[in-house]
Amino acid sequence: MKSSIAVVVLAAGAGTRMKSSMPKVLHELAGWPMVRHVLENVGRLGPSRVVGVVAPGADNVAAAFRPHPTVVQSEPLGTGHAAKAALGLLTDHCGPVLVVFGDAPLITTTSLRRLLDAFTERKAVVGVLGFRASDPSPYGRLIVRDGELERIVESKEADAAERAVDFCNSGVMCIDGEKISHLLAALRNDNSKGEYYLTDAVAIARARGDLTIAIEGDEEEFQGINSRVELAAGEAALQRRLRKTALEAGVTMIDPSTVWLAADTELGEDVTIGPNVRFGLGVTVASNVEIAAFCDISGCRIGKGARIGPFARIRPGSDVAEDAHIGNFVELRATKMGRGAKANHLAYLGDADIGAGSNIGAGTIAVNYDGYCKHRTVVEAHAFIGSNSSLIAPVKVGMGANIAAGSVISEDVPAGALAFGRARQVIKKERAAPLRAKLGALAAAVRQARHY
Repeated sequence: MKSSIAVVVLAAGAGTRMKSSMPKVLHELAGWPMVRHVLENVGRLGPSRVVGVVAPGADNVAAAFRPHPTVVQSEPLGTGHAAKAALGLLTDHCGPVLVVFGDAPLITTTSLRRLLDAFTERKAVVGVLGFRASDPSPYGRLIVRDGELERIVESKEADAAERAVDFCNSGVMCIDGEKISHLLAALRNDNSKGEYYLTDAVAIARARGDLTIAIEGDEEEFQGINSRVELAAGEAALQRRLRKTALEAGVTMIDPSTVWLAADTELGEDVTIGPNVRFGLGVTVASNVEIAAFCDISGCRIGKGARIGPFARIRPGSDVAEDAHIGNFVELRATKMGRGAKANHLAYLGDADIGAGSNIGAGTIAVNYDGYCKHRTVVEAHAFIGSNSSLIAPVKVGMGANIAAGSVISEDVPAGALAFGRARQVIKKERAAPLRAKLGALAAAVRQARHY
């Protein structure tokens, strides 16, 4: 259900400290651009509209906001100036306006909802989210008296008593939609940077006799990301959160700190994950699955009771059915493994359909690429593919067929057939020793030539 909340996401920062040609808010955490994390979290509030504020020419950032509209902040003149840019899309909005930052992806819906609830219940005009900082020195202080936010004091302008306050400004604000245009119009840029600060709206509102409040959240949520160092710290914080959620939902991790999850990873109950496993985007794992150590899994579904790894790689477009086994050093790409099918050792299966109960021997390759196009291999149910076989796609192995080890199969094999695709073995007696002598002499001559 839509609400009367509007959200403005400030995402026009240049991000020069990232040392990157990519806009700051498009750098990824757990596989998503950081601005998407913000959009997902505010989206759970059910806002009536979301507006993004982007820099001139930042078409890729605007694309990340779709289907939400964006406006351009023509010049980098501060947070208040950025918020003003969004007013044209809020002219008919009367409810609360929530202002958040596209480079603060760890903000939670819970904290935003607490701010909105308090803002509504107390009929405030401005509400601010704050946090207790372990090191408050870089942050503006929230000075609260008798339950009201009296003012925000920048760190460099704080006196000794104010510097002792550890309740700090996150920058996240909620403003009355009926008064926001008047508050922003009253902002001034008579400061050392010549910028319009959104935080000045607190003092302006109080001077008019309006209520301003501050609500406390957790410090980690308000971690802004402005550099690669902070990006790594943000990734670590988000991974801790994702792992904790998975563990609480019934997943076992042998060494949680070495398991890396994507933002959209779905794990069923009684899934067991070994050390050093990485999940890319688009993975769904059903219950009672075991994923052994050192696996890399992206863009796939893994069915109930399947066994994966160790050292397996499952690439996008793959589907592993119930009770299937994907063993050590097996790679799947766009491959469907039927129920109970097995590929236990050293195989590459690309663009393949492996039927239920089929066995893929060690060293088997689905030869799917001819240098120009990808082709599919089909192995029907209960077939047996011997070790070190190459299946030259497009090719079909029928139900219950048996492929002898070491075969190269380039033609369809009928159901129930036995296929050999080997060269004839040749034996030349007593020729091993002369061959080794010849090769040894050749190697000695090469070494001597290199010496001179």
